[in-house]
Amino acid sequence: MPTEPESPGPALPPGASTVEPQQAAATHAEPSTAEPSPAGPTTPGLTAPGPTTPGPVTADPTTAGRTTATGTARAKPPAQAVRRHSLRTAPGVAGRLAPVLPGGLPPASADTMPDWLEPAMAANGIGSFDWDIRRDVLEGDHRACAIIGLDTMDQGRFDRTAGSFLALLHPEDAPVVRRRVERAVAELGQCGAYYRTVGPNGTMRAVRFRGRVLADAFGRASRMVGFVWDATVELHKRDRADRMALLREERSRFIKEAARALSEAVTVRDVARVFTGLPLPGLPPDGLVLASFEAGRAQILGASGYRTEALAVWDRTVLPAGHPAAEALRHRAPVFIPTREEFREGYPAVWEPTSRTGRGSWAFLPLVASGRAIGVCVVSFDDERELDADERTLLSTLGGLVAQSLARARLHDAEHELAAGLQRVMLPRTVPSIPGVTTAVRYLAAGSGLQIGGDWYDVVPLPGGHVGLVIGDVQGHDVHAAGIMGQLRIALRAYAAEGHPPAAVMARASRFLADLDTDHFATCTYAEVNVDYGVVYAVRAGHLDPVVRRADGTAAVVPVAGGLPLGIDPDQEYRVTRFSLDPGETVLLCTDGLVEARGMDLDEGIARLTRALGRPLAPAAEAARDPLEDLADRIASQAADSSEREDDIALLLLRWDGPAGGLAAQQLRRRIGQADLARISEVRAELRDALRRWGVAEFIDTAELLSSELVTNAIRHTDRDAMFTARLYREPASDGGRARLRVEVEDESDLWPTRRTPGEQASSGRGLMLVEALADAWGVEPRGSGKRMWFELSATPAA
Repeated sequence: MPTEPESPGPALPPGASTVEPQQAAATHAEPSTAEPSPAGPTTPGLTAPGPTTPGPVTADPTTAGRTTATGTARAKPPAQAVRRHSLRTAPGVAGRLAPVLPGGLPPASADTMPDWLEPAMAANGIGSFDWDIRRDVLEGDHRACAIIGLDTMDQGRFDRTAGSFLALLHPEDAPVVRRRVERAVAELGQCGAYYRTVGPNGTMRAVRFRGRVLADAFGRASRMVGFVWDATVELHKRDRADRMALLREERSRFIKEAARALSEAVTVRDVARVFTGLPLPGLPPDGLVLASFEAGRAQILGASGYRTEALAVWDRTVLPAGHPAAEALRHRAPVFIPTREEFREGYPAVWEPTSRTGRGSWAFLPLVASGRAIGVCVVSFDDERELDADERTLLSTLGGLVAQSLARARLHDAEHELAAGLQRVMLPRTVPSIPGVTTAVRYLAAGSGLQIGGDWYDVVPLPGGHVGLVIGDVQGHDVHAAGIMGQLRIALRAYAAEGHPPAAVMARASRFLADLDTDHFATCTYAEVNVDYGVVYAVRAGHLDPVVRRADGTAAVVPVAGGLPLGIDPDQEYRVTRFSLDPGETVLLCTDGLVEARGMDLDEGIARLTRALGRPLAPAAEAARDPLEDLADRIASQAADSSEREDDIALLLLRWDGPAGGLAAQQLRRRIGQADLARISEVRAELRDALRRWGVAEFIDTAELLSSELVTNAIRHTDRDAMFTARLYREPASDGGRARLRVEVEDESDLWPTRRTPGEQASSGRGLMLVEALADAWGVEPRGSGKRMWFELSATPAA
């Protein structure tokens, strides 16, 4: 496209032909007294009323070295006032132009032209033109015709009008020249531009012009005069400068985009992916290789444009000293090899395997981070090429960016591996398989940082075939929190495995954490599940309540009495909340990362969790794996898909499957501590559940009352623990199918109970009387150490 010159000057109009300076001067010699013509130049075609029929091109003997286009006789144009930018012809000097540069050295007189002007224009290849705007006649001297190409063009294509001249121009340039000349004519100003002319055979010339519009005595645009010169070399230089500026802009943008992409690369694999996909502007590579260097060995991290077998020879091997990559690493400076011959002569030891790649030139860029060479990247081209200074600088800058990104990614990978290993050690490697229950666990690390924290879960087998469930969260998301979590998990597991009741387990764990003096606290929920009867005893220390999925598919939060988080008050006592499960029902324990996130409060998170937990599951017979695993995946994926998650997540699911055949075990056995009076209430509740599940609910009231009497007597009148056992026996159907409940309480005291007859005001002494009155049978049996008291209740099956 034509462009404005640096400073405006006389404008070349959109047409050029041979010019007769004498005629141009004559038009200015005589002032005219005619009235101004109402017609002016027509800007759309740069034509004026009064068309002219061009005549043949003839040689004028009075103009040395000029070609003059003469036409038909034309009317004398209006006289023009003598102006600084007028063209005049000296009487004795043909083909010379008066100086038109404003502010320049004045001529000897107003009607003469200095002798040096014509030689100066000839020496610089400058031609002149004159365009009669009123008559739309365009003339130029011999040099102007040669520069534009009229000396070789078909004269039939040009009739000395502006329209025919515009037809000679490149289609992209003609509208621009037209607009600039029209503006100059309208403003009586000057203009200039580059344009291209197209010859009959398609050849193009680059031309630059400058021209000024002259006015007549009435202030109307009359002529445009100016200069034209060959701008092919100048335009090529300008185009090359434009291309180089565009290329530099593209390279600058490439460096910014590459820096952004590499800064976002987290792992070494990400860095390799970004590097091998980089499109280098101006020098697209045919091959890219990224390799790390450690312990003297190179490891290929990523490559493009190479066959795998071509790189396998260098992967995980010691680079020979004569390899250019080894030289780049040794000197920490890029190595550029422009030709195959230079590679063969400079590195003959490694030329043979390298030649098989078919490359013609190479750039080996060392990756240096913190003063240490950590790798090398190779940029190769199929053809032989000598990279210029800008290209080498671009590649060196790219190498620096890749080095910093690779160092950061290697550190991230190392930290991530350390964190993952530490987390694996802290969390149980496997969940024990316990008959009667099915468990599923999930752990999701936070999306940022070391991906390690204080969340943990545990499944603990307990004495008597029961199972303990633990979910907890130590304050913090660092290695320190993970270390505390590991200690607390081991301590809590030990307390539970010893057979301590849930409240005691939680109290001891709180005291243990307080004794560590770490300034950290932990939230925790511990639940002991009676596998025989599906009864859950839960204790909560500042943690979330459990959520239960019932047999009908509904899910709801089960409120559990809570206490302070572990480690805050060493003397904190915790209360136990009891709830039961039916066969096939599931209890869920989780940390707060599952239900809390930025932009989502706790209530909303719990509501979303219960909805996910309550969705239908595939029948176990039709599923490829246990539906509990699918349920765990569903809940975990919902949390993993959240972009707002910033906390770790631990998730523990337990489904109580119940005994085989759907009937609960027909025995309940519990140890009651001598000083643990609260345990009596728990045993009574368990007995109620057991009798209901055994299908003998009619025994509940009587069995609960009598059991309470026997257990109370045992722990009040002895200084030892008591063992409570309840068994249900069923006679064969042929014998009537009668159910018989036998309850036994054992202690280690040799003191036998004595039946008394208390008075009306006595507050005790009625226990054995109640047993005797309500039980179908009862008695006391000696044991090797201590005694066993028992009673039986019988029921006749319904007809």
